[in-house]
Amino acid sequence: MTAKTNSPPLRWVKSSYSTQNGGACVEWAPDRASTTGAVPIRDSKRPTGPVLTVSPSAFAGLVALAKSADV
Repeated sequence: MTAKTNSPPLRWVKSSYSTQNGGACVEWAPDRASTTGAVPIRDSKRPTGPVLTVSPSAFAGLVALAKSADV
């Protein structure tokens, strides 16, 4: 039996570091992050796939890594 929740669906935002050609498509849910303090992250190519949830400081580290990467 599956538990029902009253949580609204997540609004996913694609990373500005994702390409329009389908490469490196990372999305996050800022609304959930601001209400729960946990940052959901997923692969936009697999919207029904797993969701990684990290702390705000871990998310900031991922963003800093993406900014510093030599693409």
